[in-house]
Amino acid sequence: MDVLEAIKTRRSIRDYDTGKEVSKELIEQIIEAARWAPTAGNRQPVEIVVVFDQEKREKMASVSGYAPYLKDSPVALVVCVNQNKYTKGYETLREFYTPMDGSAAVMNMMIMATSLGLGTCWDSVFDKNVIRELLKIPEHVEPFCIIALGYPSKIPENPPRRRPPEEYIHWYTY
Repeated sequence: MDVLEAIKTRRSIRDYDTGKEVSKELIEQIIEAARWAPTAGNRQPVEIVVVFDQEKREKMASVSGYAPYLKDSPVALVVCVNQNKYTKGYETLREFYTPMDGSAAVMNMMIMATSLGLGTCWDSVFDKNVIRELLKIPEHVEPFCIIALGYPSKIPENPPRRRPPEEYIHWYTY
């Protein structure tokens, strides 16, 4: 699958085949895509906790207002941003760079997962303190989002509506 096809066919998957495991090899390929995402100053602050444990995924789903599907996905990828990586002039802009660096890595991961026949859905609204404690994440590492990962049991047929280019492309001036 080429990159544009993966981008266009990626969907937010909320229904997973609970009987089908995701191999560590596929997970490593997905995480490799995150490694190559751009980061501010090439600080490379993104770190990922891979969660297979059912009880932990159920707890994660319970502290999220929007991701009950985490308990049904075979894997959860907790994407974190290590704040200690922002050094040499980047310290004062951590709050600005954290969402940019985290989002770039997440998008790469979701596109890679799609290209491998896997489904994802990300959530960034959850109790970070519970996740930090549950996964023993140090204080200087910010839990950024959780990606549910697995084989889709159902894929939405229709792509989400997209605006036509003439509505958002502005040549030379707005």
